[in-house]
Amino acid sequence: MKLDLDTIESRIDKYHEGRAEKPRSHLGVSTIGEVCERKMWYSFHWSKIENFSGRMLRLFRRGQMEEDTVIKDLASVGIVVDGRQNHVRFGSHVSGSTDGIIKSGIPEAPDKEHVLEIKTHSKKSFDELEKKGVKVAKFEHWAQMQGYMLGLDIDRALYYAVCKDDDRIYTERVRLEKTEAKALIDRAKRIAIDPRLPPPNATFHCNWCSFKEMCQNGDYTREKNCRTCSHSTAKEDGTWFCERHNGEIPLENQYRGCKSHVFHPDLIPFKMIDGDGISATFETIGKNGDGGRTTEDILKDLEKQSLNC
Repeated sequence: MKLDLDTIESRIDKYHEGRAEKPRSHLGVSTIGEVCERKMWYSFHWSKIENFSGRMLRLFRRGQMEEDTVIKDLASVGIVVDGRQNHVRFGSHVSGSTDGIIKSGIPEAPDKEHVLEIKTHSKKSFDELEKKGVKVAKFEHWAQMQGYMLGLDIDRALYYAVCKDDDRIYTERVRLEKTEAKALIDRAKRIAIDPRLPPPNATFHCNWCSFKEMCQNGDYTREKNCRTCSHSTAKEDGTWFCERHNGEIPLENQYRGCKSHVFHPDLIPFKMIDGDGISATFETIGKNGDGGRTTEDILKDLEKQSLNC
């Protein structure tokens, strides 16, 4: 019997999948606490653009919707919040936006401003947070607050966590640790403008990393865009420059790439034999770029080979 897949749920999921956002153009402050520099570089270079299911996109939306609820709850007890997203730019492609700024009303320091960071957690994650505190349990969230505090010149933050399973609330005030915050930002800026893939950093985090196959098992990027191309370079002024066409690459063009695209050698497992600044020749796949094979054709052939294996 044929299953009816045209359900309300499937229609809603398809709707959200059709409205999925493009990958962000910057290296987000939310990622500066990531343990693996290689993962940060892969992501910033759009080497794997994940197509999330409608269910996952709805889950992300639920976390975003929680922000308005939290701000209303804080206001109900006299805590004044500027709920606008305050964008923080550090240069070299590193930037991010806060959930809000608390202007006043925190009981322990009623007249002090605090960066507001709102997160939702599963029960397991929330229990660990309560036990260990944010810096140990969720270092990436702690690092994110450090970046925002540094960029906004505010020396305190409020971490507000909600358990999705039972609606428990955990709050923790965090102070700016300027030396560590600056080191985290400097590291992110270095990674963003590094033209080559950082060395691996194998940890238990690798088990669920989106880039595991490419990083450890000889897989290759399926993405043809300017950031997976060896002609493009991320610059300190926050732009991308194309050596092939000798000019800055507009953001919309970065998503598409062009017919002169040549695989970045760190994003494919094939050894580069030579290159002339226009094209490059790799073992197995041959000459790629102007005067050789297009990236689209190579990707099609690789896909056929994998299907026949």
